[in-house]
Amino acid sequence: MNHSMTSSLATVQRSLADPDVRHPLWPPLTTGCPVTSTDEVAYPLDIDYDYDRVPADLFARPAAHGLERWAPLLPPLAAPGLGEGNTPLVALADGVYVKDESRNPTWSHKDRLNRVAVSAAKASGARGVVVSSSGNHGAAAAAYAARAGLPCAVFTSPFAPPAVASHLRAYGATVLTVPLDSVRPLMRRIVDELGFQTVSSLTDTAHTGHPFGPEGYKTIAYEIFLDLGRAPAAVYLPTGYGELLFGVAKGFRELARLGLTDTVPRVHSCEPTAAGALAEAVRTGRPAARVEVGPTAAYAIDCEISGYRGVVALRDTGGRALKVTDQQMNAAQAELASQGLWQELSATAGLAGFRAHGGREPDGPVVCVATSSGYKDVATATATYAPMDPDWPAIKARLARA
Repeated sequence: MNHSMTSSLATVQRSLADPDVRHPLWPPLTTGCPVTSTDEVAYPLDIDYDYDRVPADLFARPAAHGLERWAPLLPPLAAPGLGEGNTPLVALADGVYVKDESRNPTWSHKDRLNRVAVSAAKASGARGVVVSSSGNHGAAAAAYAARAGLPCAVFTSPFAPPAVASHLRAYGATVLTVPLDSVRPLMRRIVDELGFQTVSSLTDTAHTGHPFGPEGYKTIAYEIFLDLGRAPAAVYLPTGYGELLFGVAKGFRELARLGLTDTVPRVHSCEPTAAGALAEAVRTGRPAARVEVGPTAAYAIDCEISGYRGVVALRDTGGRALKVTDQQMNAAQAELASQGLWQELSATAGLAGFRAHGGREPDGPVVCVATSSGYKDVATATATYAPMDPDWPAIKARLARA
């Protein structure tokens, strides 16, 4: 057993529906809590830790790439990493900060989740990993599986960006494109008959997948805290199933539990107006909701079903469930690009949510998390541009308009 496995202080899995319901840490319960789940909702598992044994100097150590930097507060990291994390916090002109997750190894926040989830598969003795993903999640799972020496099967949409299949195959993943209603039954057979471990949801209810994976997102909160020297007043996050939202909220709550901050920021979810399942769950007071999804270019977060983790994150931090239009995300994307940050449309929902629904906070700074590179958009690299006549007056006139 390597050092990173022995340094984890994770103790048990517990139901998010009832934290008193506890299960051993192994194996990861990837289909929800078997005690508290119902026919309507498969309640996900949370991970508890021996917080009394967290090293006193953990948050005084130098920043570093690789989630092993935070090993005591993560499940065992049995698989090698790719230098994920330690992404920059960039200040915009008005003092709002952008946490740029496109700087991760596969250019999205999903690297944090998959370092942890693939580690769980490795430690469990799984023969491989399987995932259903439209883009970022599949790419990250394929990369970390390759790094761990595990085969990876990725079910992806026929409408995914053209570059996605090339990205996945570059890591040696088996890319499977089948009708949507066949995905989960086939994933279950891959798990049951081939011994793979899923790193996304096997249920058709509100459960959002792997119990260990979202723990990787806590490290975003840790890094923001270190960079600012305090907890921010609010964090705005692009939201699909709500795993990122949950992980960031939990990270800040842990900082408070460890006595490092007196405040926990309001963590706000930002969903496309065309979907908004979490907003619907909050509006109706339910643990989860299903909505019809309308047309949107924010394909990475247009989720039909919400996750209970998102409800917990908003409830525990006093956050709001916000919705943003494609036009608002387009404006946020253009604003970020004007500052040198190229993000896919879905990734800009946090800043769009702040611009549309937020404002300066009296009790501290605001952070908007930007989740992935502009290379991931469906329309990227599809436009063509005719060459110009190399006539100096024309060149000079073009630059004068810049």
